Amino acid sequence: MPNIVTAREVGKYLKLSESTIYKLATNGEIPGFKIGDSWRFDMEDIFRLIQDSKKEASVQWGNRNA
Repeated sequence: MPNIVTAREVGKYLKLSESTIYKLATNGEIPGFKIGDSWRFDMEDIFRLIQDSKKEASVQWGNRNA
């Protein structure tokens, strides 16, 4: 069963404001979906985004040292 959370909960986890979460979701920079007018987020998708970002940063950092 997915762990569906609100923008406030994602913001708290990522230490970002709720309005920033809404902007990122609207721009497609973080995965989310709307039910009516309300944004919801699957924390597994958020965790995956974090892992992918860490991998990408690691690759970029490795290229700087090459």
